Amino acid sequence: MMHSDSHGDNSPYPRRRSPGRTIVSAVTVLAVTAGIGYWGYVSLVAGEDADPQVVAATGEFEKFLAAWEAGDARRAGLLTDTPGNAESLIKSLMTNLKPSRTEISAGTGERKTEGEVEIPFTVKMAVPGAGDYGWDSRAKVIRSGEKWKVEFHTETTHPDLVPGQTLALQTRDRAAVLDRNGDELRSASLVGMVDEGTGKGISGLEARYDKQLAGPGPSRAVVVVDRQSLRVVKKLTGRGSEGRPVRTTIDPAVQEAAADALTGLEKTAAIVAVDPSSGHVLAAANRPSGMNRALEGRYPPGSTFKVVTAAALLKQGMKPSDRADCPKFAEVNGQRFENQDQFTLPAGSTFRESFARSCNTFFVNSRGRLSESALHDTAQAFGIGGTWDVGTATYDGSVPVATSENDKAASTIGQARVQASPLVMASIAATVKAGAFQQPVLVPDAVKKRYDAPARLDAGVVEALRGMMRATVTEGAGRALQGIPGEPHAKTGTAEFGTATPPRTHAWMIGYQGDRNLAWAVLLEDGGSGGSDAGPVAAAFLENLVRS
Repeated sequence: MMHSDSHGDNSPYPRRRSPGRTIVSAVTVLAVTAGIGYWGYVSLVAGEDADPQVVAATGEFEKFLAAWEAGDARRAGLLTDTPGNAESLIKSLMTNLKPSRTEISAGTGERKTEGEVEIPFTVKMAVPGAGDYGWDSRAKVIRSGEKWKVEFHTETTHPDLVPGQTLALQTRDRAAVLDRNGDELRSASLVGMVDEGTGKGISGLEARYDKQLAGPGPSRAVVVVDRQSLRVVKKLTGRGSEGRPVRTTIDPAVQEAAADALTGLEKTAAIVAVDPSSGHVLAAANRPSGMNRALEGRYPPGSTFKVVTAAALLKQGMKPSDRADCPKFAEVNGQRFENQDQFTLPAGSTFRESFARSCNTFFVNSRGRLSESALHDTAQAFGIGGTWDVGTATYDGSVPVATSENDKAASTIGQARVQASPLVMASIAATVKAGAFQQPVLVPDAVKKRYDAPARLDAGVVEALRGMMRATVTEGAGRALQGIPGEPHAKTGTAEFGTATPPRTHAWMIGYQGDRNLAWAVLLEDGGSGGSDAGPVAAAFLENLVRS
């Protein structure tokens, strides 16, 4: 971009000089140093037949072109017979087009009458979004006393202009990002942004599908506009074909319910909802807007990951009714694990109860039932560990094979190196609901091959998980969802992160509805407790859906 003061040593690009400019410079220098007359030197350099008036007029005109080329409208205006008009129009033209490169060169001048020389010139510009654009024009340079001035008219700058007009850029309307109903998608963090200067998508789906949305060819056209109304009078360059819309799977009612549930929160937060039967992403809401943490964020999932751990234990033969003691602490090689607020459960409590109340110590003490790869292998049945082809950027989770007893212990409760996005956690709930993993999809037309999970959950494991997730709502940490229609199933999570003492925590809740194809995940960054903090947000989301 050029600025009004970008000339001389501060010019953003090397000043290109034509032969005419070189002659004038040489004349000035030698006339001073050698003491010979100006017109005498012209005859020596330009030849006996050179017209002194043409040489003098061309020299002044070259100064005008150099100032225009550098974007110095004021300096260019002062070299004309109407400084204010010239400055205003040149400034308007350069501001509107914002050329990244400008080259203006003069041709051979011709004397028309005494004190009047006509000079052709060529303008070449690189205009962002419109490509290379150039034109030819002519100008008269007139002598006033001992000085030469450019006789400035509107058409001097461009032959297609008349007074009251200027050049500008017209951006082609981009195609829209649509929801599943074919209406324009209302989600800033999903849709993304378009750079107003270049017309290109710079984030979100606008960036990923920039070529499709913008269409082939230049995104902008150079046009003649009325300076007052900005009405387009004439198109000077062509534009490409219209773009094609991008259709997503977002359900506007679900998206609105999710966005409204986040309204007013002071914490950074996200909600994702998916259709368990198809994998279609129904909502992805973020607060604040910007980063799409709902699909791309990387977080420890905390106790929401106990769905996977429970699946691994069930696969090893445990039953929901089996005894599952829940002491205040669990020790692993000197590392102490505890339950939130150091709660305990009565002696004889069951696996189902420890899951519903989210007892860390039970899960940590159950690690002996699991091999080092058990959690990694079980996570594969939930799609974790693969690369998902969703139609947009996503983080698809990671559950590494345990490298130590402590690593395995922390992994059972969704800590250590276990990481997931809200989309992954919503998909875990969806897998329980559907009985098998269906890879999430946001832009169906762009998905070439969905990821197929290399393992499946046994029917008995699925049935047990469903009962345990329902118990979380009816008698456990998910009580914030009690009384909400639709038979919600859930799992809470409070995930530690950082090095502070006491540890800071993310608040999670995931779940699905028993009466419809809807699974979801709620995350509050640095948000406290899953049950008491994420729970009310999940409840607001589900209540919004009931009212929609």
